[in-house]
Amino acid sequence: MGLIQYGSGDEIHIDDRALAHLKVVIATKLRRNESFTLSWKHADGNPVGRSTIWLHPSIPLRFTFEEPEAPQLNVKWIEELMHSANSTGGIMLVDEVLDTPEG
Repeated sequence: MGLIQYGSGDEIHIDDRALAHLKVVIATKLRRNESFTLSWKHADGNPVGRSTIWLHPSIPLRFTFEEPEAPQLNVKWIEELMHSANSTGGIMLVDEVLDTPEG
């Protein structure tokens, strides 16, 4: 389980694989000097609900991964996350989008 440390040190725990994909999208948006929101549903074992944070290029941000090796990235999932990042609702952490064979 990885985490995002944001601002004053608040920690957001996110699965390493999802975090690797979020990192690409978040870094792209912040590199463009764009602010946006990030929303996620609370994980099992936490109070039911969801949370949203405002991400801004001037606020310190750190990604920490449990696994030492980066996973192979799923371009389709990154595209889906980027699409939501560019919407008025901001990034909504969604389940991984898998390529399925057409048939």
